[in-house]
Amino acid sequence: MTSETVAPAPLTVVAERDAAIQDALVKLFGPEGRSDPYAPGRVLREAGPVHQTPLGHRVLTRYEDCAAVLSTTAWSHAEEAGMMHPTVSPEEAPEELPTSFLWMEPPDHTRLRNLVTKGFTPRMVTRLRPRIEQLTEQLVDSALEAGEFDLVEMIAYPLPLVIACELIGVPEEAYAQVHRWSLDLARGFDHDYTLPEEALRARSAASRGFMSYFRELLNERRARPTDDLLSVLSQVEDRGDVLTEQELLATCITTFVAGHETTANLIGTGMLRLMRNPDQIAAMRANPGLTAYAPDELLRLEPSVQITTRAATRPITVAGHEFEKGEGVVVLINSANRDDAAFADPDRTDVSRYADRMKPANRHLGFSLGIHYCLGAPLALLEMEVLLDVLLRKVRGIELLSDTPPFKPNVVIRGLEALPTAFTAD
Repeated sequence: MTSETVAPAPLTVVAERDAAIQDALVKLFGPEGRSDPYAPGRVLREAGPVHQTPLGHRVLTRYEDCAAVLSTTAWSHAEEAGMMHPTVSPEEAPEELPTSFLWMEPPDHTRLRNLVTKGFTPRMVTRLRPRIEQLTEQLVDSALEAGEFDLVEMIAYPLPLVIACELIGVPEEAYAQVHRWSLDLARGFDHDYTLPEEALRARSAASRGFMSYFRELLNERRARPTDDLLSVLSQVEDRGDVLTEQELLATCITTFVAGHETTANLIGTGMLRLMRNPDQIAAMRANPGLTAYAPDELLRLEPSVQITTRAATRPITVAGHEFEKGEGVVVLINSANRDDAAFADPDRTDVSRYADRMKPANRHLGFSLGIHYCLGAPLALLEMEVLLDVLLRKVRGIELLSDTPPFKPNVVIRGLEALPTAFTAD
């Protein structure tokens, strides 16, 4: 035999596979991945359930494994600061990374979430619907009057921003400032080693600005309580537990970033997906009841939080890999939500996917699972549902004016910078 006939073809295949995996990881976490993180996610998912990033973290790609990690306390979220933000010392973290109970585990997580839940009761969310409808109609009317406009600027951000400000008790004159801080904090959720120096400085300034601002607002509410969330949280108590000032301030900040920023991204990317799939707008026009189910499908396809992290609390095996206690993992929500083992025709937009209560689709991971399931999920879904209702009633033509609308550079909390759109009246 010649050397050519015994060439190590399997090794060549392995090398090509490894090169494809590394290329997909670079694209997923790099600038190319912002407009479409799902193509590299598919490459990784099909290549295997677990891979290692250039920064040394393991990543999970498939729904079954991701759901298993998110739904159990065998995996902790308390180590995210150390995994993603190594430039921040533990002593600085309370001021630099004010995330409240997001990055806690029981018993502290249980205590704080139980207290904060008192300010997010179903009754409070239901009470907001008339105001959300009123504000949405005003925003859509303004967009119709403009004809051509940026949907991110005119609808996607103002809707959740105003509702979050009114819910917490932020006065109108501060809207622009808290919006700016929220953008800088959301950018800062990416891994520190991937952020330019100016983004790290902006995150620090935003965190400290938020803390100082809410501290002043809190003092005002303690002196003159109203019916806003800040007043409610300052007074909640459960078996002698109360929120400390630090916990209260971090909770207010979390409400903005996790509520306002992520909901704005859901509205922007969700509307982009619908404009690229006009048959789904037609389906909702034919069956308006689908607007109650469409937001979940849009969030499955375009999760505002693309990735999250967990650390093993004990030795545990997932996806065939043995994780030691304390070892971290990156959960690729964007990949898991497109896994064809969990969702039929997963890349297809189907606003009726979650409408069949007799045969419900798997729960997407856009709001996480388990004890860290998003506290503000009902409000985010309600805001998107109301927007769809108003659009179907008032707008006849919805047109995308750019084939390549720009995305923000964010990896973790992904969203559009702008969405050029045209509306025509019904």
